[in-house]
Amino acid sequence: MEVNGGGAAGLPEAWSQVRAPVIVPLLRLAVAVCLTMSVLLFLERMYMAVVISGVKILRRRPDRRYRCDPIPDDDPELGTSAFPVVLIQIPMFNEREVYQLSIGAVCGLSWPSDRLVVQVLDDSTDPVIKEMVRIECERWAHKGVNITYQIRENRKGYKAGALKEGMKHGYVRECEYVAIFDADFQPDPDFLRRTIPFLVHNSDIALVQARWRFVNADECLMTRMQEMSLDYHFTVEQEVSSSVCAFFGFNGTAGVWRVSAVNEAGGWKDRTTVEDMDLAIRASLKGWKFVYLGDVQVKSELPSTFKAFRFQQHRWSCGPANLFRKMLMEIVRNKKVTIWKKIHVIYNFFLIRKIIAHIVTFTFYCLIIPATIFVPEVRIPKWGCVYIPTIITLLNSVGTPRSFHLLFFWILFENVMSLHRTKATLIGLLEAGRANEWVVTEKLGNALKMKSSSKSSAKKSFMRVWDRLNVTELGVAAFLFSCGWYDLAFGKDHFFIYLFFQGAAFFIVGIGYVGTIVPQS
Repeated sequence: MEVNGGGAAGLPEAWSQVRAPVIVPLLRLAVAVCLTMSVLLFLERMYMAVVISGVKILRRRPDRRYRCDPIPDDDPELGTSAFPVVLIQIPMFNEREVYQLSIGAVCGLSWPSDRLVVQVLDDSTDPVIKEMVRIECERWAHKGVNITYQIRENRKGYKAGALKEGMKHGYVRECEYVAIFDADFQPDPDFLRRTIPFLVHNSDIALVQARWRFVNADECLMTRMQEMSLDYHFTVEQEVSSSVCAFFGFNGTAGVWRVSAVNEAGGWKDRTTVEDMDLAIRASLKGWKFVYLGDVQVKSELPSTFKAFRFQQHRWSCGPANLFRKMLMEIVRNKKVTIWKKIHVIYNFFLIRKIIAHIVTFTFYCLIIPATIFVPEVRIPKWGCVYIPTIITLLNSVGTPRSFHLLFFWILFENVMSLHRTKATLIGLLEAGRANEWVVTEKLGNALKMKSSSKSSAKKSFMRVWDRLNVTELGVAAFLFSCGWYDLAFGKDHFFIYLFFQGAAFFIVGIGYVGTIVPQS
């Protein structure tokens, strides 16, 4: 008993001995590093705010910067030959709920049928779904659509592998452009007529990217949060990059490529989980230009379950970091593009937006600031923990004005998701075990409108509560709550207000009470 008592009594003394020479300097260093990253992120956001304001004021729309005359369809001599042959690829994997939506929308495009080739690249492993997709393709083929249903013996390369395999067919050589739509994307009939002219009349443009429009943004609070983040990406980040240096990351869908540019860049590669970004950077390094059309919108679906969203964010965060690791020296050594474009790709595109933005959000606001509660010698200036994040948050709100009243919830949710994004970013940079993990984002399509009335399904949903627990989030919630109670009792900066709210957000996600669809009678 005396030994145990002596050991317990010695803990405060040991803490005091380690605190001054070790803990305080390390925590001050961490604060300095996080403040530096916050300033860099703040300057990046301010830069984009200034540029996008200039673009709007000067009305530098794509149709003013590039020629985009409509393709004539009333010339009896040329007929349909005035239209280039376009290949459309629809990669899918076990897409039971949405396969009809994408195939139907693509087959309904306003384009001469003899100048359109549709490929449904089905990597499904469920034989029932494969048969359903095949029958749907046959149905449209009987209506006169040039549509082919293609399967592979394996899923090597995942989406990149399927797209690459589709490009190997002989008839693709007749196609000048290729449009790509994921299985949940539904382009409007005039999509090709609004995008193809930019490629036809401007030989230096390789890619035309359209904006995503979300059909289920109002499904739940989690989808509203996603809409806010993605709307900023499209309305600001993509617009700014397109206007300043004609480069941005291809979003993987709802875009049209020049086939010759894809081939010159080396085609599709499966070395990372962001094959779209990989191709875009390689094409940009060859000197090709990209155009973003914000007024051309394609309907799509947001993941409405937390599990699906978490896997998606892992891929979207891990892939760019891993690609940065693999392409950094290739970008530096490139001699075809200007030094300014290299700086934009390395610093703005990769370092700030894909790495620092994720890491600083979690480490600073969820670890470092709470940790300083126990070490009052380490002070964080108000401009670093209040003013800068407030301005960044307000700048992010411009993409979705209708959700301005949800900013507070968006901050808390983004901080929670930064846990997974930071982990994924580090995995990608270190090329650890899950660096090439590919989990297809679950799409629910019309199933979102279905409600179960059976008691058994409600009971089954209740039993799944235990399966929805997220231990890591619960651990962070416990840490934040502990910091909050300590600050309430001994602190003077009132950090406990933020810590309790943020801890509650982690706790709610930890028990799986976010983005779930509960059957109702």
